[in-house]
Amino acid sequence: MERTALSQTVKNLRKEFGLTQEELAIKSGVGINFIRNLEQGKPTLRMDKVNQLLDLFNYTLVATPRVNEQ
Repeated sequence: MERTALSQTVKNLRKEFGLTQEELAIKSGVGINFIRNLEQGKPTLRMDKVNQLLDLFNYTLVATPRVNEQ
């Protein structure tokens, strides 16, 4: 799986707060496998769980327009 901006952001935030994947799973209320899949860049994840996890860091997932590269 290819790392995405989201997966890298979550991993960076987790490390910045000094949390293991297991600690992040417990604190955010999602499963450890979800954390692993997210950090590895799995392309299909439940958005409600992503936002549940991001809420711990006071972040939210939002849609933004793509920038066309020409």
